[in-house]
Amino acid sequence: MANPRPKLSPSLILGVILCCWLSSSVAMGATYNVVNFGAKSDGKTDSTEAFLNAWSKACASSDPASMYVPQGRFLLRSATFNGQCNNKGITVTIDGTLVAPSDYGVTGNAGNWLQFDGVNGVSIRGGVLDGQGSALWNCKNSGKSNCPTGATTLAFTNSNNIAIGGLTSMNSQLFHIVFNGCQNVKVQGVKVMADGNSPNTDGIHVQMSSHVTILNSKIRTGDDCISIGPGTSNLWIENIACGPGHGISIGSLGKDLQEPGVQNVTVKTVTFTGTQNGVRIKTWGRPTNGFVRNVLFQDAIMSNVENPVIIDQNYCPDDKGCPGQASGVKVSDVTYQDIHGTSATQVAVKFDCSSKYPCSGIRLEDVKLTYKNQPALASCNHAGGAALGTVQPESCF
Repeated sequence: MANPRPKLSPSLILGVILCCWLSSSVAMGATYNVVNFGAKSDGKTDSTEAFLNAWSKACASSDPASMYVPQGRFLLRSATFNGQCNNKGITVTIDGTLVAPSDYGVTGNAGNWLQFDGVNGVSIRGGVLDGQGSALWNCKNSGKSNCPTGATTLAFTNSNNIAIGGLTSMNSQLFHIVFNGCQNVKVQGVKVMADGNSPNTDGIHVQMSSHVTILNSKIRTGDDCISIGPGTSNLWIENIACGPGHGISIGSLGKDLQEPGVQNVTVKTVTFTGTQNGVRIKTWGRPTNGFVRNVLFQDAIMSNVENPVIIDQNYCPDDKGCPGQASGVKVSDVTYQDIHGTSATQVAVKFDCSSKYPCSGIRLEDVKLTYKNQPALASCNHAGGAALGTVQPESCF
């Protein structure tokens, strides 16, 4: 007969749990509250140095650490949070609002308002970032020539293992959130808000980055909801509400003669409402060695969208530097699957591809787009592919 197993007493179990909790607490390291470093929650006092000092302490910790922003409004000038930290896990929890200076001259030429450079394992949870960009939008929209370019609200550069959840970015001067030169990024539950007439306020921009996931987010802005730049690969975008805005765009690409391509992009379960475009690929009409390949646009609903499905390879703003030339970007293996809804223009599907490198491997599968309750039209230039299942408008291949 086997010996019965000894029963563990409740006190022993509690002791083990407490021990594990304590060890995990120690492993998490300290929490650095920006208020303890002199930050003021009045929205008027410059708290930039307090935030940078709190970051320095968290970065210097040998254990994963936290930086905490309590409720209130905290005024920050342009700030860069540099990496090469002693740990690979800093959590920035924001219960309050970070506010940019109302005078766009203070940060308008800084490039970025808030930047994380060379960091590894940083997470941002919650919070509101208010770029206060409306005055700069008005300057640009008035046609004045002396307006600064503006600052991106939140930029991650040359960084790895980044997570952003529950963050709201509003009224950015320029792009809201940018990932440039990053690997392994997850964005979830983000809200982006800016006026429909706010220029160059892309919601989320990704370039020179790989293994980026963007999920469950709502983006209302004056430019692309999500823009995908050169050197992007293994990008997954899912469950996005876009509008107003310019849609989800790969591009513009091909501005430079030597430029890395875009590949392995999935965009699925997206709703476009009143946007200028739906799913778009845009390239400059001039020579380059760039490419776009292996792209899937799946399960998109269009509501009164001007260009629901578009490839534009003749982008040439102000007819400068490219008239009469052909795009060198090779577009291939792009699939449009389960695309439904209404177009605000008669031509709902437009493939205007390069005359030198025609689009190839374009697939339309189960597409139904209408214009004023009638079948919409499709237009093809230098495009080749196949239509499968029910496709409306009728394929122009």
